[in-house]
Amino acid sequence: MSQAGERHGVEADPEVLLTLDELTARVGLSVRNVRFYTSRGLVPPPLRQGRSGYYTAEHVARLELVQELQAHGFTLAAIERYVSALPADAEPEDIALARTMLAPWQSDLPVDMERSELNRRAGRPLSDQDIATLVALGIVRVREDRFLVARTQLGVGVQLLELGFPREVAEAARAIYLDHGRQMAEELHVLIAEQLAPRYESSDHHRFQAVMERLKPLAVGGLVTAYENAVARAARIASRTLR
Repeated sequence: MSQAGERHGVEADPEVLLTLDELTARVGLSVRNVRFYTSRGLVPPPLRQGRSGYYTAEHVARLELVQELQAHGFTLAAIERYVSALPADAEPEDIALARTMLAPWQSDLPVDMERSELNRRAGRPLSDQDIATLVALGIVRVREDRFLVARTQLGVGVQLLELGFPREVAEAARAIYLDHGRQMAEELHVLIAEQLAPRYESSDHHRFQAVMERLKPLAVGGLVTAYENAVARAARIASRTLR
C-alpha cells in the first residue's frame, strides 16, 4: 500500500500494532476521546504487551465508525446502541462496510425494548419462531432478555410474517448479504487503496475525505439499483415457472 493510502485512513495491515499516539494521529482524535470511547465500550481495550498498550485495525475501524455516526448527528446513546448491535466477531472489513453504507439520509438506529414493547409495536404477540425470522431478516437483534429493533423496518417484517415468509429463506438470504458484503468491502478497499488514495497527497486530506463522502450515496444507490434489478429478474423467471 502506498504512503498516501495509509495517510488517508485506508485500513492498516491487521498485523500492525499502533501505539496510542499513532492511533490518535491516524484517526484524528485526542487521547482523551479515545480513552472515553474505550470506557464506554465503543472500542475494545488496547492489547497489552508488558506495560504498554497497542491498538489494531479493529480499533481504527471502530473509532472511524463512531466518528461517522457523530457526523450524522447521532447521540452518544444512539451510537452505543448501534455499536452494540455489531456482531461480536465483526472483522475490521465488516466494520468499515457498516461505516461506508451509512447513507447521509439514514437517521434510524435500533431501539432497545422489552418483549412486551416489541409485541405492542408489532400489533400482536410474536412467537419465538416469529422473532427468529425477524432476527434472520436483520430487523431484530436479541440481547439476553431484551431486543434491539429497527423500528422503520418492523412493519415490513411483520407483513412478511403474515404472508408466511419462511425463516429458512431469511437465513439463507442473510448469509448471502454477509458473504457478498464482505467481498464488496474487500474489493472496494483494494480499489481505494490502489487507485484513489495515491492520487492525493497529505495536504489534500480534506479533499480526499470530501470525495469519499460524496461517493457514499452513489455507492448505496448503485447497490440498491443492482439489487432491485436482480430481484425483478428473478421474480419474472419465477412467475413464468409457476404458470
